[in-house]
Amino acid sequence: MNQPADPQEPEIQGSDVAQTGVTEDALLDGRIVLQQPKDGYRAAIDPVFLAAAVTARPGDRILDLGCGVGTAGLCLLSRVPGIEVTGFEIQSQLVELSRQNAARNGLKSRFEAIEGDILALPASLSLESFDHVICNPPYLASGAARPSPNLSRTTANQEGEAQLNDWIEAAVALVRRKGSITFIHRADRMDTLIDGLTGPTGGLRLFPLWPKAGKAAKRVLLQSRKAAASPMIMAPGLVLHQDNGKFTDAADAILRRGEALELSRR
Repeated sequence: MNQPADPQEPEIQGSDVAQTGVTEDALLDGRIVLQQPKDGYRAAIDPVFLAAAVTARPGDRILDLGCGVGTAGLCLLSRVPGIEVTGFEIQSQLVELSRQNAARNGLKSRFEAIEGDILALPASLSLESFDHVICNPPYLASGAARPSPNLSRTTANQEGEAQLNDWIEAAVALVRRKGSITFIHRADRMDTLIDGLTGPTGGLRLFPLWPKAGKAAKRVLLQSRKAAASPMIMAPGLVLHQDNGKFTDAADAILRRGEALELSRR
């Protein structure tokens, strides 16, 4: 349920799938193929960067809170062998699409999707059981914008009963000690994220995604580790677009070649 209200430029190529109400779209130069609703939730490039920011190793277990159609988890699975991803999502249609997408990409054995609400975590999500938690939550605070007539789009874009602090608390509860939590969110909501993560986590890494050189960042990746005590770092970040509008080589390496993104570099 992770579609932002003002998404970054999508890096997907798609076509309509007749009579189904979904489109078929390709990520990472076609290495990941997704089906997603024509209306409502639509994946942009944010979950691709989110997946790239996770320093997972074979054997790790990753939880994607608000997984949508599985975009971030499937991108991560395609990059790192031997890991397992659990997606958690409130919208039943997206849960089913995420399962279908995992199977379609040959990743079914390493991907599990669970339907549920972060305000009532199911027993199947054991506390402190994940090595990494990733999250691309609704970007707009409740009441910050007029709700869309499309309920799926509103659920993805705008907080409902669950506020940003609830997403933070769920992530902290489910990640193991010293495990990582990674959010991608709007730059103007970093204060809430920093406040919520400071204390239960440490070693915060803020990594801005600059739309162009000299332009203010709209998106920021924020990563921390549970029960860590190291200081916060503001990383140089990454410039997404050249002056001519094309992606920079650094952005292209992630969006097309599926390379990892190191958030802690100074």
